[in-house]
Amino acid sequence: MKPFDYVRATGVEDACAALAARPGARFLGGGTNLVDLMKLGVEEPGALVDITRLPLDTVEELPDGSLRVGAMVRNSDLAAHPAVRDRFPVLSQALLAGASGQLRNAATTGGNLLQRTRCPYFQDVSKPCNKRAPGSGCGARDGVHRDHAVLGHSEQCIATHPSDMAVALAALDARIELYGPDGARGVAAADFHRLPGGRPERDTEILPGELITGVVLPAATSGLPSRYCKARDRASYAFALASVAAVLRVTDGVVDRAGIAFGALAHRPWRARVAEEALLGAAPTSAAFEHAVDLELSAARPLRDNAYKVPLARNLALDVLTRLAAPART
Repeated sequence: MKPFDYVRATGVEDACAALAARPGARFLGGGTNLVDLMKLGVEEPGALVDITRLPLDTVEELPDGSLRVGAMVRNSDLAAHPAVRDRFPVLSQALLAGASGQLRNAATTGGNLLQRTRCPYFQDVSKPCNKRAPGSGCGARDGVHRDHAVLGHSEQCIATHPSDMAVALAALDARIELYGPDGARGVAAADFHRLPGGRPERDTEILPGELITGVVLPAATSGLPSRYCKARDRASYAFALASVAAVLRVTDGVVDRAGIAFGALAHRPWRARVAEEALLGAAPTSAAFEHAVDLELSAARPLRDNAYKVPLARNLALDVLTRLAAPART
C-alpha cells in the first residue's frame, strides 16, 4: 500500500475544507469498499479525511413525517431501526440482503451510496477499464460479462452498480443531502447515480468537494406497502444478479402510486418509470403487471452471456408486485 496522509475531521465544514486542501484526497467512513480498492491499487488517495466522528449518525423524525438518516448511520443500525422496519420495510429488507453482518456493522449510509462497481476488470489494474483508466477500453464487453448490465450501458462501460440500499431508496423517492463548497443541496436518489455514456469514470452526480450528509425518506411513501427481492448465486454475502424494489398503493381497486426500481441491471439503480406510468390507474391484475414490466424491459440490450437477466428480473418484479397487491384483492 502506498503512503497517504490522515486527517480526522471535526465537523462537516472542516471535512470539506480538509478535502479541498489535499488534491486526490478521499473521505473515509466505514472503509469497507475504499480500503479494499486501496489494497488492489485501484484507489491511490494522497490523503484520507476521517469523517467517522462527525455528528451524522442518527435517524431523526422530521416535522412533516419524513425521516432523515445521517450519512454515518451504520447499515445494521438502519436496517434494525423501528421506524424504518415499520414504515419503509423495503429499505430494511434491502439492507439485510446486502453483504454480511460484519460488513453491515461497519458500512455507512453515505459509503453504501458511493461504493464502486464490483466488475473484475475494474478491480484488476492489469486489465483495461474505462471506468478506472478512461480510454483504455472495456475488457468486460468481449470478456466475462455474465453479471453485467442489460440496460443503459454504453460502448465505454457495461458495469453494474452493486448497492442494494440504493435500489430501495430510488423506489422510495428518497433524497440525498449533500454539503460542499457552494453549501447544501439535495438530489433525488433515483438521479444520484449516472449512466456511463462516454464518461463511465463518473459514478454519481456528486460535485468535487461535496460530502453526503444524509438521506431523507419522504413522508409520501411512509407506511406504504413495499418489498425488496434479490436473486443471487448464493444465499448470503453475494451481489445481486437482479433485484427489484417496489412501493405500491391500491385505492378503490386501482393503482394510484407505484415506485419500482431494478438493481444489478444497469450502471445505476434503474427506476422503472415506463412500468410505473403503465400501472397508474390500472387494476392490480397479473395482466397489468406483465404488461407494465414487459414495457420497461423492452429497452434491455443483453450481451452475449447475460440475456438470462431479463426474464429473471421480469419474474422477480411480477412476484413482488403480486405480493404487494394481494391485500388489496382480499
